[in-house]
Amino acid sequence: MTDILDRPNAARTGAGIAADADVVARATSLVPLIREHAEKSSEDRRVVPEVVAALEEAGLLKLLVPQRLGGVETNLRTMMETVAEVGRGDGSTAWAVALLNVCSWFATTFSDEAQQDMFSAPNAKACGIFSPPLKSERVDGGYLVSGRWGYSSGSFAATWATLGIGLDNGDPRALALIPSSAWTIEPTWFVTGMKGSGSDTIVIEDYFVPDHRIQRFTDMVEGQFRTTHKADEQNSNMAFLPVAALVLVGAQVGLARHAMERTLANLPKKNVAYTCYTNARNSPTHQVGVAEAATQFDQAELLMQRACADIDGAASRGVQLDKLTRARVRMDTGVISELVKDGLDRLMTANGASSFADANVMSRIWRDSEIAGRHALVMPELGKEAYGRMLLGADEPLTLDV
Repeated sequence: MTDILDRPNAARTGAGIAADADVVARATSLVPLIREHAEKSSEDRRVVPEVVAALEEAGLLKLLVPQRLGGVETNLRTMMETVAEVGRGDGSTAWAVALLNVCSWFATTFSDEAQQDMFSAPNAKACGIFSPPLKSERVDGGYLVSGRWGYSSGSFAATWATLGIGLDNGDPRALALIPSSAWTIEPTWFVTGMKGSGSDTIVIEDYFVPDHRIQRFTDMVEGQFRTTHKADEQNSNMAFLPVAALVLVGAQVGLARHAMERTLANLPKKNVAYTCYTNARNSPTHQVGVAEAATQFDQAELLMQRACADIDGAASRGVQLDKLTRARVRMDTGVISELVKDGLDRLMTANGASSFADANVMSRIWRDSEIAGRHALVMPELGKEAYGRMLLGADEPLTLDV
């Protein structure tokens, strides 16, 4: 288990485990623009083109893509800090950025031929969903697939998708790399929070996926990727499911940062109704509430940093992250979400009922966090069960992949 959070840079490739401050600064510089368009992105149910273009120009949609394929080739810690900064601007935008980055990383672990299929075009980026389709039929040289893949976040900007398919053998799950020319987007994402993430439904009718663009799910879980670059690229050795889960809480951390920023700017001078306190800064109730929220947010960030250090550290050494740590990262992912949600609840209470007004940014932050915390890979109870089983050596096998 990890005993320190930021180890010295020990990478073989130079990516290491510390965050690249210059890359994160690019996201910080875009926060004003992202905030300016956040409400419009929610109304349009997708990140507005002006923001997508700025993110692309800054290289923030290809963070984990190797330089040989036109990417930034940074590490997971940098990506998480970048997503968090984008989330300080807007939760929906951060969610789309996280999913486009991680699904593009999935694509870089496919066969070299598949990588060339996708990344030969500039600004290539992928969305993705693990769930299998309605139809996946073995044909000569590949599979014929049809189906609907819901909650495809960022699909509005994606040029490819990594989609779950079924195989006709003892290993029924796989991911297939499919171009956007093969699918249409059905508008289905009508929700309370994360409205601008564009998490609509991808629809495909009888599309042929060649074998070289298919990768078995169980192989990916164990780090047996099809790419030939595991020996020379750190990110080709990252743990698949821990990365897939952890990226889902980067936006949460950013929402926490934004909420605290607004609270400290507005709450101190606010009148506390029906009390003798004319300023909330002098109210013990508000002091304690804000302090507890700040501590919960700190704990969330520390857990995120530890998870990144474990994943990047193992990848930098070219080894598969051990299963116990993978289970703990899955649990910590849910705990991070719990800490942020609980901290936000405290801040909403401290800021008062007006913070739930539609016109108040705090309301959107709270709604975004509530939606983000309910993703299947983030559910705290499942992660805690998996980690507990591993710690105690339960007789029964794990109920989920880690």
